[in-house]
Amino acid sequence: MKEERKCHRPFGVYGILVEKDRLLVIHKKRGPYANRFDLPGGSLEQGESLAMAMRREFLEETGIEIEIQKQIGMADFMFPCNWREFTHIYHIAAFYTARKIGGKITVPEQFDGQDSLGAEWVSLENISIYNASPLVLKAVEWIQTGSLGLEVTCFAEWEVKKTSI
Repeated sequence: MKEERKCHRPFGVYGILVEKDRLLVIHKKRGPYANRFDLPGGSLEQGESLAMAMRREFLEETGIEIEIQKQIGMADFMFPCNWREFTHIYHIAAFYTARKIGGKITVPEQFDGQDSLGAEWVSLENISIYNASPLVLKAVEWIQTGSLGLEVTCFAEWEVKKTSI
């Protein structure tokens, strides 16, 4: 008997900001990437463009104001995940490079929908599949190779972490 999949298909915009060989990441509060490093970004609000969402999400999650440098492409990720009523996640992401133009890392305001517990700079060598979301892993791949690749990135297993980073 074939297992019936119930897929959650989020789409979001995500920013890559690198300074001194360190990537700016957030501490994810909830969802499939809970207690892992994640990229600043997320879903679009009603009437919002991709660029507007990128700037808003970055400021809300990190306290940093950005200028978008360029859209570097799209990537998608698939993995099994018993989260809410879903059995699988099929995450589609638009990636942007960003440049800091103001602000400083602050503890984000906590409101309904806020999933960032704060941000920090992390050295690339300290990022792994054990502490990072697929978005962060893809950002590291892009930083190291200049490519996001064309094919979906599939994970045979995915753990929603119960403990802190």
